Formats: sequence, structure tokens, C-alpha cells
Amino acid sequence: MPRQFRKKPKGRPIDGWLIIDKPTGLGSTDVVNIVKRAYDAQKAGHGGTLDPLATGLLPVAFGAATKTVPYVMDGAKTYRFTLRFGEARDTDDADGQVIETTDARPTDDAIRAALPAFIGDIMQVPPIFSAIKVAGERAYDLARDGQVVVLEARPARVDRYELVERPDADHAIFEVESGKGVYMRSLARDLAKACGSLGHIAVLRRLSVGPFKEAHAVPLEVVAPDWNKPQRDGLDKSAPREHTPPSLELLLPLATALDDIPALACTEAEAARLMHGQALSLVEFMGRVPDAADPNGGLVRVMAGQRFVGLCRLEDAMVYPERLMA
Repeated sequence: MPRQFRKKPKGRPIDGWLIIDKPTGLGSTDVVNIVKRAYDAQKAGHGGTLDPLATGLLPVAFGAATKTVPYVMDGAKTYRFTLRFGEARDTDDADGQVIETTDARPTDDAIRAALPAFIGDIMQVPPIFSAIKVAGERAYDLARDGQVVVLEARPARVDRYELVERPDADHAIFEVESGKGVYMRSLARDLAKACGSLGHIAVLRRLSVGPFKEAHAVPLEVVAPDWNKPQRDGLDKSAPREHTPPSLELLLPLATALDDIPALACTEAEAARLMHGQALSLVEFMGRVPDAADPNGGLVRVMAGQRFVGLCRLEDAMVYPERLMA
């Protein structure tokens, strides 16, 4: 019986976060593939999809940081978008086809009067051009095939929805702070209807994701200067390009994604027990439990000195390992 060997992963083992300022016209997966190739990284993923039309913060996780992606996606997000009144489009943004028009244009007062209905815990119908699955198929695939797509309203959390500028009667600029899974295209579409008009998103930018802000963002050109340059005719397109990988100093430590989760200090001995899957009594941590930690199911970021051990959950007076780093 021949001995089985595990195939060695391709690329370099890199851990950390790279916050890309995504340009318009690229999908989130496209950006991940570009930066993964630039760094020759073994493993990469992103912390929250952005539509191709959108620009702004796209957190890219490398290596062990991919374990913390769900916690980044659960974090609060801030967006700025321009709503264009007068046209409904099938995608609810400027990339789609016009399906209905109106001459109605709301006043600023009408917009502000309609906004409160979209703040707080609301029910939202996602755009038909979205990745939601319907009978096992992506809604956008069904819509592109010309099928009628009906999506049910789902819960959404919007903490702020504010009119910040009105350049002209056809356009209004908004800022939104929201939770996970809120569609800006739906907010724009539904607000326009509530004001007696029609509308879609003309410009969309994400300003923050969880603890990541615009100050952390790196233009894609810094990481991959030739990402949008076509290869010359006659070159072997399957052959890797010669390039110098970008600096690892652009990466943020993987624990940066969890800065808004309360930190719980532990000893190396306690860390070792947690790493072996052992739950520890919260009594052992008396005097070290941060005030912001929720003892009834809340997460804590466990730190042994400056070393990030992982995430644990506090429950039933115990500290339970949830997501630990190797």
C-alpha cells in the first residue's frame, strides 16, 4: 500500500489583514484573487462583499485571519451613497437596465420625513440581483436568465440613515450605519418609493467595516500596480509574471479585526488549557474580566501578553473556547 502524502499548499504562509480601497468595476472575489496572487499567499478571503459598482473598504484576510472573517462581517458598517431619483433599474443601481421612470422629485423635507421608517429594526426585501439562494440557485443567476424572482422580506438593522447633501433635484447623498446583511440598494429603492418617486444607487462607497476605517485602506494599485493592464499579445498567459511581492508591512495583525471585542488577559498556562479545548471557570479570571464583557453569552478576545490566543465565549460562569489560533 503506497504511503499517502499530503499535497503541499501553494504559495507563502501569510497571516494578517489587508484593507483594500476597492476600485469600481471589480467584484470582491476579483480583488481577493489579485492581492492573493500579488503576495503569492496560500490562503485568502474577504470580510464582506461589495458590489462591482461600489468603491471603498474591502478587508482581505490572509491565512489564520480567515478564521476571524465571520466576526468582521458581523460588525457595523458605514456607507455613503448617491440616490438618483426618477429611474427604477432592475439591479437597483446604475449598472442595471431602466425598468420604470417618473417625473416626481421629492423635496428635502419629504425625504427627511420618510427616513425614520428605515431606521432601527426593519424588514427589507433584498434586490433580485443578489447572491441570496432561491431553490438552490442564486437570485442573480435566475434574474439574468429572465426568470421572475420573488424574495421575502428579511430582518435588517439600520442605526443611522441621514441625508447629508442634495446636489440637485435628481440626486441626494446619504450616509448609513448598519449591521450585517443590509442592502444599500434596497434602502435607496425603498426610500425613493416612500417619497412618491423611483430611484436607484448611482454611486456607493463603504467607509468602514467593524474596526477598519478609511485610514487603514490601501489602494489596489499599491499592492498590484499592473492589475488592470492587459497582457501583451504573444505572451504565455499561463506563465506567472515576474514581480516583487508587496511589503508585508501593509498587513495589519489578525487580532486587529477584533479590536471592538473586549480583551481578557490570560496566563500561558491558561492559554494552553484553552488550546486543548478545556473550558475554564470564570472564577479564575476574577479581577481580569473587562467591564464591557457580557457574562451571558458574550465574546472575549483572549490575550496572553501581546499574543492573540483566540476568541472565547462567557456563559454559565465558564470561559468556553470558540475560535482559537494555532
